[in-house]
Amino acid sequence: MMKRLTAIILGTLIALPVMAEEVERRVDAAADGHVHVSNIAGEVTISGWSRNEVEVTGELGRNVEELIVERDGDKVTIKVKVPKRGGRGIESDLHIQLPEGSSIDVGTVSADISVTDVHGEQGLNSVSGDIDSEGFDSDISAEAVSGDIEVRGQSKDAETEASTVSGDVTLFRVAGLVEAESVSGDVIVDEGSFDRASVETVNGDIVFHAGLRAGGKIHAETVNGDVDLEFVDKVSGRYDIDTFNGNIRNCYGPKAERTSKYAPGWELSFEQGDGDARVTVSTLNGDISICDE
Repeated sequence: MMKRLTAIILGTLIALPVMAEEVERRVDAAADGHVHVSNIAGEVTISGWSRNEVEVTGELGRNVEELIVERDGDKVTIKVKVPKRGGRGIESDLHIQLPEGSSIDVGTVSADISVTDVHGEQGLNSVSGDIDSEGFDSDISAEAVSGDIEVRGQSKDAETEASTVSGDVTLFRVAGLVEAESVSGDVIVDEGSFDRASVETVNGDIVFHAGLRAGGKIHAETVNGDVDLEFVDKVSGRYDIDTFNGNIRNCYGPKAERTSKYAPGWELSFEQGDGDARVTVSTLNGDISICDE
């Protein structure tokens, strides 16, 4: 009888679920150092502050092996270590505060990434998760396989690269150089002023409501979708525009012409003013509109 009772008690203890672990870790950090973050699943939220310290709070999944927070020189590493076999119970939510002058690189598999008040360079990568970031005057590279990307800038010059396979890309008030692309999703660039801009998508619309500087270049291309360009001021330079199955609306005067009397396509090539800017726009199935505010 005693053996049976002992077996029942042990079986009950083994069956009890392992609860998630609350964490709070701190480590000193350089004011302009580098912080590397790795989290397989869950969420990563990062914000900059005025302290020369990295603080990590949040909740670890019940099957996580450990949370690594360590400093080596000017580099701080934050890593959620999980079993090699992966599995359930590894979802971890990390809330990280770090020196606002830090540069960061963040990698996740199935986790959203959110960044605010970080002034250094940012490298953000997620396989299946959204990326939301705030930019200042440092370069930002954001890549996702399945997820939306949004970057909000301060109209300060930097190089912004954003690409996703399945999702929308929205860039607001970034400036300088921009490269944005999606395979299946819309690409939107709103406000800002640019020397170079490349915006591409396969299945989705392109919206560019921003300024192109003197001598600047913009290339906008989609296969299935409309293209809407609305410049802050008239762009002085060369325009080359074409669509195979769609219409071209041009507020600057010249009208589009048929590419062939036997085909549905339209094309438009003209020069506006005496500048050397270059505007190239192409879509296979969609309308194109070019105007200024």
